[in-house]
Amino acid sequence: MELTDTDRANIERARKVGAGLGLVLNPDTARTLKVATLLARNFAEFGKYYCPCKQSHPLDPAKDVVCPCPTLKDELAKDGHCFCRLYYTPEAAARAQSEPGCCGR
Repeated sequence: MELTDTDRANIERARKVGAGLGLVLNPDTARTLKVATLLARNFAEFGKYYCPCKQSHPLDPAKDVVCPCPTLKDELAKDGHCFCRLYYTPEAAARAQSEPGCCGR
């Protein structure tokens, strides 16, 4: 997969946010890129990184949540990753990476 400078910047921003929380990005680069791009698009349009996976259509800033979501800790405890599958615990990412079909295989 060929990444543009913008793609790399969006992924790096997401990586830094996750690292600050002790999390890693989804090992599936295509999924990570999709979510990071949608987050950046929401930021460009609305001034905040609204969660693209939980947003209403059209986006409602009074109702929609900013990433990382308030339910992140519960999602990590239950699934090992957030609802969008952008942020993973390191352990869950290692398991996901070894699954058939992960990461473009």
